[in-house]
Amino acid sequence: MGYADRAMVERNGQVLTRPKGLRMPSRWSVGAVLIGLLVVGPILAVVWMAFNPAENVWPHLISTTLPRYFTNTVILALSVAFLSAAVGTGAAWLIVMYRFPGSRWLEWLLLFPLAIPAYVGAYALVDFLEYSGPVQTALRGLFGWENAQAYWFPEIRSIGAAIIVLTAALSPYVYLLTRTGLREQSGGVYEVARALGSGPFGRFWRVGLPLVRPAIAAGSAIVMMETVSDFGTVDFFAVQTLTTGIFTTWLEMGNAGGAAQIAMVILGLVLVLVAIEKVSRSKSRFYRLERQQRPVDPVALTGWQGWLATLFCLVPFAVGFILPVGVLLWHAAHNAEEWLSAGLFRALGHTVAVGGSAAVVTVTLALFLVYGVRLTGSKLPRMVMPVSTIGYAAPGAVLAVGILIPLAALDNTVADAVYGLTGFDPGLLLTGTAFAMVFAYCVRFFAIAQNAADAAMGRVSPSLPMAARSLGRSAGGALREVYVPLMRGSVGTALLLVFVDCVKELPATLLLRPFNYNTLATRVYEKASLEQIGQAAPAAILVILVGLVAVGFMARANR
Repeated sequence: MGYADRAMVERNGQVLTRPKGLRMPSRWSVGAVLIGLLVVGPILAVVWMAFNPAENVWPHLISTTLPRYFTNTVILALSVAFLSAAVGTGAAWLIVMYRFPGSRWLEWLLLFPLAIPAYVGAYALVDFLEYSGPVQTALRGLFGWENAQAYWFPEIRSIGAAIIVLTAALSPYVYLLTRTGLREQSGGVYEVARALGSGPFGRFWRVGLPLVRPAIAAGSAIVMMETVSDFGTVDFFAVQTLTTGIFTTWLEMGNAGGAAQIAMVILGLVLVLVAIEKVSRSKSRFYRLERQQRPVDPVALTGWQGWLATLFCLVPFAVGFILPVGVLLWHAAHNAEEWLSAGLFRALGHTVAVGGSAAVVTVTLALFLVYGVRLTGSKLPRMVMPVSTIGYAAPGAVLAVGILIPLAALDNTVADAVYGLTGFDPGLLLTGTAFAMVFAYCVRFFAIAQNAADAAMGRVSPSLPMAARSLGRSAGGALREVYVPLMRGSVGTALLLVFVDCVKELPATLLLRPFNYNTLATRVYEKASLEQIGQAAPAAILVILVGLVAVGFMARANR
């Protein structure tokens, strides 16, 4: 029950009459609201700091760096979204509609780049193509060039290279959603188009593309949001974006208010992207007219056409997975001693401890929130629930601004109070430990756990918890003894997905970690930033292995 709305209330053995219409909120509804506010809190903190800065640098930002940050961010997001849509949609169309050499393998291999964080792909690409890398070294040896002045080679650390790396890492989002959308369509639609004389391109352009436009729009929106929130890739390629602007304004200029104002620009941009994605999907309505839908019957491609389709699907897999993994394995093999490095083991331990703690806390809070909303009849918890997912759209750097500054103020207040009362200085209990990192991960990835919990609870028959309640179980007992055992698979998947995202998260970790506290992601970033790719390789490979586990579960769920 969400509210104790009975007219008669028993207290100390006496029956009291409660005034009609008076409702007392239960702990479940109150807890659901508090959890939702806790998740939304960092976003609200960013908004407050942006409008109440200690030093208003907004005019200075507008007249100097902000236009460059904003322009680069928009160019990067639109370019990556366009290329990802082209690559992902084209690959999905070929995989679903045709059979060609290697298509059954490529159907799953095209998901593998999701296991590679974009910043890891950036380090590998630069190492492969830079002046001392194997490509330019081979060219100089082949043509007898003695130095860089003897030939022209594209600039590696540029916005163009950043676009390629981000496209390779993010295009699987579009591919996955588009492939699912194409499979949900009836094969009869394409047979009618073929009978009316429509060729392969006509069927794609006039039939397939309009039908899966909502899926393409959703995938492209995810790609743009991930691009806007990226830090490691753009920082390594020296591309100044809004995210790098937060680091520069906060860490180098020491202006937290200015960083919050840039974070507000990012939030506004992300909200515009979310709105565009929702509007684009709301304008498209397609209905199935067949009672029994016929699946698409793939057409066999032979000869040069089949091999051309194979090449088209193989290129994004090679650039997004084979290249970075190959470079990292080569360095890891030639720096075998790094696998026994104490720094690597410490980073691995920190990653498992912080990521595991964040995953458990996030899923537990999500279960409480979803269950509390389902029990209550109040509008407030139901309004808070969808708002609590906004953290997933907020970049890690934005959340770091909204978490670290309020927590630091609270930390200092508590430390001063304890010292004034006892003479003992407890230090920074929140920002001086991994607490801030765990909190940031919970906010950032709460939407994953919440969606998984909500979907899993929706599949449990209402008669089962009702039977448990009729047998004397409390609301908490029904959750523990009925819902959780039936949702064990979904809860496990949510724990894994949140953990994997925590392992790969870089911007929030860089800003919120305690001094000299490395995770696998920050170790990779630090070593690669110092051009020590050999020392970064083992940690990067461990991050990729964790990502591959998540990709395996994703592939299994989308069979």
